Amino acid sequence: MPHTAATRDRPAIADVTARVLANTHLSDDYNVLALAAPEIAAGARPGQFVMLKPRPGHDPLLRRPFSIFEILRDAQGLPTGLTILNKRAGRTTGLLAGIAPGESVACLGPLGRPFEVVDPPTEAWMVAGGVGLAPFATLADALIARGTAVTLFYGARRDADLHCAGAFERRGVRIACSTEDGSRGDRGLVTVPLARALERRGGTAVHLYACGPTPMMRAVAALAGRHGCRCDVSLEQVMGCGLGGCYSCVVRVRETPGGTPRFVRSCSDGPVFDAARIVWEEL
Repeated sequence: MPHTAATRDRPAIADVTARVLANTHLSDDYNVLALAAPEIAAGARPGQFVMLKPRPGHDPLLRRPFSIFEILRDAQGLPTGLTILNKRAGRTTGLLAGIAPGESVACLGPLGRPFEVVDPPTEAWMVAGGVGLAPFATLADALIARGTAVTLFYGARRDADLHCAGAFERRGVRIACSTEDGSRGDRGLVTVPLARALERRGGTAVHLYACGPTPMMRAVAALAGRHGCRCDVSLEQVMGCGLGGCYSCVVRVRETPGGTPRFVRSCSDGPVFDAARIVWEEL
C-alpha cells in the first residue's frame, strides 16, 4: 500500500512502488519512461517533480529528482500514471534507461512548487534547452485547456536532438527551434529566436517559462527583464531528499531588487522561481 502525507497547501505526497508501463527510447541517450502511479498523477501540477529510485538497496543510495513530463489518463480521463523524460548521464539515469516494462521503481511525489498557469490574452512562451523540455508537456496541456496561446522555443545541438517536438505541435503548441549546427530553425542558441520574437511582439503580454542549462536560463531572465516580461524558471539543482530536509539544493534569492540575499531550498521553495529573484551569479 502506498504511504501518503498531505501538506497544508499542497496535495498529498505519495510514496509508491510504481510499475513500469513502457520505456520508449528516443535516442541512445534519451528515453521516456511511463509509470503506473495514479496516486501521484491525480495531484500533480505543472512543474512539479518526483524522486525516483530504480531499484532497492544501496546502489544507488539516494533517489533522484525528475520533472513530471506527462500525465497518463484512461478512456474516462482519470489519471493513471505519469511519464518522465530521462537523459542518460550517471548511475540512476543509466539504470532508468535500461529498465524494462513490468519492473518497478520507488516513486515519491508530487513534490515542489508548480508553475503559475496564465490566462489569455497573455501568451505563454516556454523556453527549453535539451532535457529542460521535461516540465513543459504538463504545462502546455494546462495552458491550452485555458485557451492560452503557447509557443515553445526549443534549442538543441542538432535537429536529431529536438526530441518530442512533434508531440508539442500535436497539442497545438507553436514551435520555434534553434540548433547549434543550423540543421533546423535558427543557427545558434535558443535565445536567438526568443530575442527576435520579443522585439517583434508589439503590445502582446507575454509570460516566459524557462528550463535548461543555467547559462540559458540566466540569458532568458536577462531578456525578460529587458523587455518587461515575467519569467519563471525551473531550476535543476542536485537534490538529496526532495522534501527540504537535507539542504543540499539551496539557492540564493532576493525578495526585492537590491535586497539582501537569503538561502532557500529549491525542492520546497521551488523548483519554480520568479527569475528576477534568483542571484544568478552564484549559480
